[in-house]
Amino acid sequence: MISRGKRIRMDDVPMEYSYYMNDNIQDDVDVVEGGTGQRMTRLRARGGVPTKPPIIDIDEDDEDIFMTGGQRKRKIPKPPKEKIEREPRAPRVRKEREIVEKEPAEERIVKEREITTDENSLFWILRYSKNTITTIVDEWIENYKADRDSALISLMQFFINASGCKGKITPEMQISMEHTSIIRKMTEEFDEESGEYPLIMAGQQWKKFKTHFCEFVQTLVKQCQYSIIYDQFLMDNIISLLTGLSDSQVRAFRHTATLAAMKLMTALVDVALLVSINQDNAARQYESERLKAAHDVSEERLESLMAKRQELEENMDEIKNMLTYLFKSVFVHRYRDTLPDIRAICMIEIGIWMHKFSSNFLDDSYLKYIGWTLHDKVGEVRLRCLQALLPLYENEELKGKLELFTSKFKDRIVAMTLDKEYEVAVHAVRLVIKILKIHQDILTDKDCEIVYELVYSSHRGVAQAAAEFLNVRLFVIDPSVESYTKRGKKRLPNTPLIRDLVQFFIESELHEHGAYLVDSFIESNPMIRDWECMTDLLLEEPGHGEEAMDTKQESTLIEIMVSAVKQVALAEPPIGRGSNRQKTLTAKETKQVQDDKQKLTEHFIQTLPYLLEKYSADNEKLINLLSIPQYFDLEMYTTLRQEASLKFLLDKITHIISINTDREVLEACAKTVEFLCTEGSAIYTQCDVARSNIIDESVNRYKEAIDDWRNLIAGEEVPDEDEIHQVCISLKKVSILYSCHNLNPWNLFSSLFQDIEEYLNDHSHEKSIPIEALIYCVESCFFSISWGIASLESSFESSALVLTAEELRRNLDKYMTACNHLIKSADLPIKEAAYISICDLLVICSANLGKHTNRYVQMMEHRPTDEQKELLINFVKTYVFSSRYDEVQDETRIEELHKKRSHLAAYCKLVVYNILPTTAACDIFKYYIKFYNDYGDIIKTTLGKTRENSKTNCTMTMCMSLKTAFEELQNYTAPDKISRSSQEFSDLKELAKRFALSFGLDAIKNREVVTALHRAGILFATQNYNSDDTNPPQNILFLEVLNEFTNKLLKQDKKVVLNFLDRRCSMSSMTSSYSDDWQPLLNYRNSLLHGETDQATTPVVVNKKVYGRKGKKNQPGDDEGDD
Repeated sequence: MISRGKRIRMDDVPMEYSYYMNDNIQDDVDVVEGGTGQRMTRLRARGGVPTKPPIIDIDEDDEDIFMTGGQRKRKIPKPPKEKIEREPRAPRVRKEREIVEKEPAEERIVKEREITTDENSLFWILRYSKNTITTIVDEWIENYKADRDSALISLMQFFINASGCKGKITPEMQISMEHTSIIRKMTEEFDEESGEYPLIMAGQQWKKFKTHFCEFVQTLVKQCQYSIIYDQFLMDNIISLLTGLSDSQVRAFRHTATLAAMKLMTALVDVALLVSINQDNAARQYESERLKAAHDVSEERLESLMAKRQELEENMDEIKNMLTYLFKSVFVHRYRDTLPDIRAICMIEIGIWMHKFSSNFLDDSYLKYIGWTLHDKVGEVRLRCLQALLPLYENEELKGKLELFTSKFKDRIVAMTLDKEYEVAVHAVRLVIKILKIHQDILTDKDCEIVYELVYSSHRGVAQAAAEFLNVRLFVIDPSVESYTKRGKKRLPNTPLIRDLVQFFIESELHEHGAYLVDSFIESNPMIRDWECMTDLLLEEPGHGEEAMDTKQESTLIEIMVSAVKQVALAEPPIGRGSNRQKTLTAKETKQVQDDKQKLTEHFIQTLPYLLEKYSADNEKLINLLSIPQYFDLEMYTTLRQEASLKFLLDKITHIISINTDREVLEACAKTVEFLCTEGSAIYTQCDVARSNIIDESVNRYKEAIDDWRNLIAGEEVPDEDEIHQVCISLKKVSILYSCHNLNPWNLFSSLFQDIEEYLNDHSHEKSIPIEALIYCVESCFFSISWGIASLESSFESSALVLTAEELRRNLDKYMTACNHLIKSADLPIKEAAYISICDLLVICSANLGKHTNRYVQMMEHRPTDEQKELLINFVKTYVFSSRYDEVQDETRIEELHKKRSHLAAYCKLVVYNILPTTAACDIFKYYIKFYNDYGDIIKTTLGKTRENSKTNCTMTMCMSLKTAFEELQNYTAPDKISRSSQEFSDLKELAKRFALSFGLDAIKNREVVTALHRAGILFATQNYNSDDTNPPQNILFLEVLNEFTNKLLKQDKKVVLNFLDRRCSMSSMTSSYSDDWQPLLNYRNSLLHGETDQATTPVVVNKKVYGRKGKKNQPGDDEGDD
């Protein structure tokens, strides 16, 4: 703030407000100074004004705002009242609460308490009457005209009741007591235990009441705007009461009065606008009359118009006086209230005043309050500030008044685009867009770059808002620019925009987030769907004066184009964007998606083959382009009579498969052919023929290559590099095609498995096929068995299937046996392939097959042997939970980590699906802490799923993991004892703590399993212990680990566990030979005797607000949790 005569420093946050910008906001404290007769307000508690109540005196540092011509505006005087001695108040007997039957629509759990039972009170009428608010206000006005004192009391009583107070204002109190005394007396009536009051109470009925409350205040002013508000009685008393209540220590009074006062100001602003219009009309009428010819001028009319002008000016002064008083008495103190809801109300309403009555409120001296509150620590309040500013920046006429504010708070607004509250960030970006439109030069390049990067935000709203900013600043079509291709075709208008988008993406250096960039622009910029413009840039040669796109730009454009095709066809945001819940499209949206899909299909049916032809030698581009047909509407080939284009596409795919050796390209081809061969489509026959030709060619090449290899080996010759390459490439293509298409009709299993057998029989591996080729053999055999089982499941049971099923069962058994041997003795890449195959086949051939109706399918059930279980867990421990790749480069480490995570997930899947027993996860759980960064999410999910399967098994597996880890630590430190201060033991306790946290807060649900865990832990800690021994048990330190679970026990269960502990290891043994070695037992016993229980067995009770009574002091902590 400022003192008189100094320039406004809007960017300096007032010292008293900085208190609310950190994480130290404390709740209000209800304190009554005993002996001074003064309330301990927040200002006095902070050493502020000691005697002057801030609600009366205008702050000196804001004086210049409210000065006109050097004179302070008139304050509303309070009517004089006589002070009388109060009678001693007799102790009040607490009444039983009335039980009110809940309304059917109400969803409250607790019984509703009635604040008043007076059916004639405004509070009761507003809640239960079916009359309109205008009718209720008109009835009150009639009562006011008949008896203004009683009507005023009913209105004051309404504000008291609306605060949740049952106190009653009597005529005697109104006559004999000041408003401050009345408020103090009403404060004493807050004897309810609940801290709730109407404005914060849940339920549809109370939300409706809050709406009616605001509407009532505004309608009251509107209906009284022509006379009653100027009678210096109603408004003086109401403003005096609301001002006093808004400064109360009672949160309910403060919140309700602030809302009423702010709505009162908003209603007065509306009145002021109407008076202003009437003033202008009266001035025009007066001038028109005055300028008439002398013989036509009516002096009486002039005097009448002058009197009307003076009356309107007096009314305007009176209204402005009320607004000024309310602003200084309520807003200036409540905009920094400890309650976020109150601060939010202030920001909402000041935005309305500035928008409606900009001539009075849109001034730097008012704007600074919004600017300071932009730093509020509560997201809702920051959001209300931005929402207040947005309408102001939308009005071109107001931009001159916003220049100083914009220059001072621009940096803060730009910084808010990175707000942790996404809704705040969205509104901040929208506000930056408005600023850009009216103050184009105020944003620096650095400011803009902050917003640019938000198009890659994980939050869709923020990203789309940032895209709007880019549309305004960068992606604007210039109609004067025209360009042509080399053959004279005119470039489309979006061409320069797409070039800019490509360059923007390249400069962002986030080349794995093309889908995010597309999602940001797809709803706001039509260039994302301009397929012709994109393909022209790729296919057409640049014309005169055009710059040709380099390889990187072409790859980027293709990535953007394919991401757009995918999103348009599927109508789904990319993974990581949007809600996890599946959005159900409306009929109109579904029709739009289908139309968009048909448009892209119609375009790419003709252009895609040419794109594949042009970029057939560039694998990176091919991978993206080959995925486009997967989003086609296949029926368009026949409806548009584009069979020739389909043949062209299939020929190109066939050619790519025949000449290409890149795995990702071949996989993309296989998936696309699989989609094109969708059964039931009109083009199925043509595509199936092409697929058969592709498979025939690949199988023939494999057979030729493997025959040549075997002939060379049989002739004791050594294959050369070309022959080795042919074997590897042919097997790679067979394996990749097998993953998407059923190659079993070509009878390849015997030949493929022969290579695996030869590898196992040849211990020197000199005559075996290369490791890479063997991996493809392992994968292909897996796919062969999988397709065989799938064929059995889709076939009707018949005698013809007997031989097929028996052969498939033999193949399954010998393949499983071979994989077991490969895991034992093969090289690591082969072990990994065998491991994944076993895990996947165990899932496919699980016990579910045994329940199938087809008995031949039942034959395929395979359960893991003990040998397999041991092989799998040993593989995981050896190759997953190791640090072999810590010294390699980052890219290799990431690739290896991804592979290890896949291996761990494959094993955990077996546990989750109950293919392996839960105890098989024991050796997985013990690594939870040590490998938390790498596998924490996988292990945590496994832990949760196994608990869903069986709480008991999961809990005992946890205990087993802890015991195993403890024993390993013992062996590691042997012959010394485990040090309680060692890092290894701390990690073990941290593991136990994580396990304990996984039980949640419901101690009753987990009662049995937690007790069983303690029992098992005690048995382990005291095993091989004799009560006659003077030395502590060997595993006594395990009790400190077990101690982490004591807060999950119910109090009665703690006694049971303590008794069991005493039977296993009595206190007499410890007392007879006490040493530090017994300390774990003592700590564990103490936690069972005195420890707190972490549970939520009873309904959570909200902290009760204790309202201060006269002559009492409330403790500082009484109000915690309310505000």
